[in-house]
Amino acid sequence: YEKEVFNGDIGRISGIDVDNNLIEVIIDGRYIDYDFTEAEELTLAYCISTHRSQGGEYPFVVIPLLTQHYMMLQRNLIYTAITRARQTVVLVGTHKALHIAVSNNRVSERYSGLLGRLKE
Repeated sequence: YEKEVFNGDIGRISGIDVDNNLIEVIIDGRYIDYDFTEAEELTLAYCISTHRSQGGEYPFVVIPLLTQHYMMLQRNLIYTAITRARQTVVLVGTHKALHIAVSNNRVSERYSGLLGRLKE
């Protein structure tokens, strides 16, 4: 918390200072130093899910659209994924999967048990 970096924040390693045992990371335009002993707090982020991307923007977004992932083929998720891109969006998959996603306006229900707990 002292670095004001939170779970889900994404940055880029901009430098490594071997003499001072520091890793320099850029997160949202801020330069943050991590000591080598803190390196375990950093995790590679090759890609993230559409759910996790909500609220963020990225220069380049690739959206896989495959019928094998039919549970994720929902209009609202496609809209969210497309609107995360600042410059470029690439759809990779089949026309059939895109048609299914655009036609599917149903939102998956979440079964968290919250309603039952509130009634107690």
